[in-house]
Amino acid sequence: MSKIAVLGAGSWGTALSIVLADNGHDVRLWTHNEVQEENINETHKNEKYLEIMIPEKIIAYSNMKEAISNTDAIVLVVPTKAIREVCQELNSIMTHKPILIHASKGIEPNTFKRVSEMIAEEMNLYSYEDIVVLSGPSHAEEVAMRQPTTVTVASLTSDYAKHAQDLFFNESFRVYTSDDLLGIELGGALKNIIALGAGISDGLGYGDNAKAALITRGLAEITRLGTSLGANPLSFLGLPGVGDLIVTCTSVHSRNWRAGNLLGKGFKLNEVLEQMEMVVEGVRTAKAAYKFAEKEDVDMPITNGIYHVLFHDKQPKEVVEQLMNRTKKEELDDIYHMFKQE
Repeated sequence: MSKIAVLGAGSWGTALSIVLADNGHDVRLWTHNEVQEENINETHKNEKYLEIMIPEKIIAYSNMKEAISNTDAIVLVVPTKAIREVCQELNSIMTHKPILIHASKGIEPNTFKRVSEMIAEEMNLYSYEDIVVLSGPSHAEEVAMRQPTTVTVASLTSDYAKHAQDLFFNESFRVYTSDDLLGIELGGALKNIIALGAGISDGLGYGDNAKAALITRGLAEITRLGTSLGANPLSFLGLPGVGDLIVTCTSVHSRNWRAGNLLGKGFKLNEVLEQMEMVVEGVRTAKAAYKFAEKEDVDMPITNGIYHVLFHDKQPKEVVEQLMNRTKKEELDDIYHMFKQE
């Protein structure tokens, strides 16, 4: 079996560590927090993030060099705002080249870089073609409880994607492969914005009709941006696209839905983030996607509205009214445009 370092001991990093440990791998779970390291190793729990026992074979480390020593694979699961800092530290201590898989979802504001692009920029040993992304509808709480889950791993190098598939695949965690790294990353990042919108809708007291419309039209604008950048439109109909969008927009496990729900109930963004106590990736991604859409001249009205709720104190009901009163359109024309093959 393989020696694997999982960098990031939040809920998702912990859940993926459990999958790998169940598969018999030697798993080192890295955290920057020494107290968290001690608690995990002494109690085999990570109670701030998951209420579940962690297999004893998972060993926590706060020393990154020790965590990655002689590893066959590194799984990067830190918030997108920490990707560059962690990769810079990793780059300074790397003496070998294990397969590198990331499971983070987001876009960097200002640069509009995806996680794989940030990693490739910061790591001397890795090019963009070396990196694997893992994404799909996968709440950490359910994965940790070994409930049936399906995800996709994508890389431009098919052997790396298949290797990652082999590491994670088991009876409760089914893994598909893809070569559309761009589409898989964009789907995983942009769905968090729409999940904020779904939470806002519920917070306002709207029903299932509104949420279904939001999810469907949200998928349309995610696909518009993705295809304009060269992604395969069919990727957005897969697990990291519509699958992840559905689960993130409809579950109370979703941080982004919970944050949106509080916004819909009238809380300000700073109040919401204080209550959440964990990273809400959709907030940062909304800023990046709003500017990215402007740059690419792509119509993303839902993202636009959520951006103004988050950063310009626009009232959610006002955004809903504007969305409902937009210029009349033919739905199939929009769909044909999205799936038009160049």
